[in-house]
Amino acid sequence: MFHRSSMNYEALALPDRADYDDARMQQEADAFCQRMRRRHSVRAFSERPVPRAVIEACVAAAASAPSGANHQPWHFAAIADAHTKAQIRAAAEAEERAFYGGGGGDEWLKALEPIGTTADKPHLTTAPWLIVVFAQRWGTFDDGTRYKNYYVPESVGIATGFLIAALHHAGLASLTHTPNPMKFLNGLLGRPEEEKPTMILAVGHPAADATVPRVAKIKKPLHEVLSVRA
Repeated sequence: MFHRSSMNYEALALPDRADYDDARMQQEADAFCQRMRRRHSVRAFSERPVPRAVIEACVAAAASAPSGANHQPWHFAAIADAHTKAQIRAAAEAEERAFYGGGGGDEWLKALEPIGTTADKPHLTTAPWLIVVFAQRWGTFDDGTRYKNYYVPESVGIATGFLIAALHHAGLASLTHTPNPMKFLNGLLGRPEEEKPTMILAVGHPAADATVPRVAKIKKPLHEVLSVRA
């Protein structure tokens, strides 16, 4: 919560600085790239539990992301309760059945065929944790008045990327899931109207027989995703 009395600019010396030489920078960049290349989205999770403290640390990393005007327009709802996960799965699968029944359109459904997805979402109950990401469209000052949040989709997208990277760094697998519409999550999780659910992350250890679609290993080459004007 922001306080009107503290809305003043004050410059602080940069508290953290990585003063690497070029060789160390390259080493760190290459190591991170290789680590992230080992990240995979999985749909089969083991029942091995994940400590709450690990989830909290990963969310804390996500919450350190940059945001428009530093408004931090996000909320992360972490769910391990089996009953709540079952409710989320039932509601999500109802939306998915409508989508796969034709609501998604022929082109979109065709694009999903190599991924092998269906309306059945067992990962929503087998994964030990679900993390629902909410985007906050506005906030409130300490006196209860509203203020506008800026660059909300961009800010929440960056924070979600931080979260996925943090979970992978902790040795966990995750799967992004975006049933549409997702408004049922507000009522189910007791979140206010100003928050829009953007994603469900299923989180846990991959099952012993977990697989990935072959197509998921095909990534665009660097020259297709990078242009340099030096």
